[in-house]
Amino acid sequence: MSVPGLFDRNGLIKGADFLHFYTLGSLAANHRGDLLYDMRGQSEFLSQLLPEARNYVYVPLYGPQVSVLLSPLARLSYLQALTAWLVLNTVLYAICCFSLWRCASDLKPYPWTVVFAAIAFPGFFHLIVWGQTSGLALICFVLAYLALRSKHDFLAGLAIGSLIFKPQLGIAAAVLFLATKRWKLISGAVIAASLQLSIGWLYYGTDVMQRYWHTLLNVSRIVGIFEPRPYQTHSLRTFFSMLIPIPALAFVLYMVSAAIVMYVLVQCWRRQTELDIAYSTLLLATVLVSPHLTVYDLVILVPVFLLLSNTVVQKRSGRATAVKYLLYALFPLFLAGPLARLTHLQLSVVAMAALFWISRDLIRDRAMRV
Repeated sequence: MSVPGLFDRNGLIKGADFLHFYTLGSLAANHRGDLLYDMRGQSEFLSQLLPEARNYVYVPLYGPQVSVLLSPLARLSYLQALTAWLVLNTVLYAICCFSLWRCASDLKPYPWTVVFAAIAFPGFFHLIVWGQTSGLALICFVLAYLALRSKHDFLAGLAIGSLIFKPQLGIAAAVLFLATKRWKLISGAVIAASLQLSIGWLYYGTDVMQRYWHTLLNVSRIVGIFEPRPYQTHSLRTFFSMLIPIPALAFVLYMVSAAIVMYVLVQCWRRQTELDIAYSTLLLATVLVSPHLTVYDLVILVPVFLLLSNTVVQKRSGRATAVKYLLYALFPLFLAGPLARLTHLQLSVVAMAALFWISRDLIRDRAMRV
């Protein structure tokens, strides 16, 4: 936004991915459900909507309900809509951070440190730069944490189920809560997901919903299109795909490592004595096992940084010190993704896996003392 016009200093459209969301909202406003999963048709629609951006092409993967929810922004010009979207995301991010800080008693003496760390968090930076929807996912995870903290499993389920607009972020939670038989939470999640999907179904009809499911089921065929920069992704799947040049072997290693992460996560929650650490393991597992996790999605790890910092800030044990160092290290590692183009090694994934394992040890130690 530092220079006038639609393009930034590098000649790229301001808001990056927000252009796609603006297009989706405009499709909903014009009742063009026939174009929601037509990549070429969307591109032609965009060239008429915003001729200056006619060379931009996006892969249509979002559920139809997303376009309906974004349709009010279509009443504004592109730059006005982008400004409103970024302001909304910033305000909601601040509310999430403040809500978490209020729950972190040992961080109360350090309000300005928390403020500066929140502003500098790489996930927030990329959320704004890309104009993405991951801030809404952060809200879902924070609301779920607050509900679990108050022992309201059904409300936590409503928050988790609302992640259906980014279904890859709900995989770890779905497996975890099914394995631990949290039926109230599961029922809330099913209701929230169903209600959200019904918005798109009622607005567009059955045909569009069928095309949406068909697109999701065939997403593996176009993974190279919607992940043009694998070095900007931070999950086990792309960690192995960048490191190992044999796709089949890389996929097997991803599946095995994801299964191990999920097994450890379930064990953590079965013996968990402290929600802050257990919830941090859930969020770390969410990122690690996700089949598609781009740098802007890292904003959902804000609770991990605040909750684990609150857990270890007053402690001097070896594991507490390791947690502190890993939290520090992840800040630059989240920004160092482009280095993976040369090394083929995404160090942020290694650090998150280490943090996940040490968090598991913290839970085990506390369970043994109870």
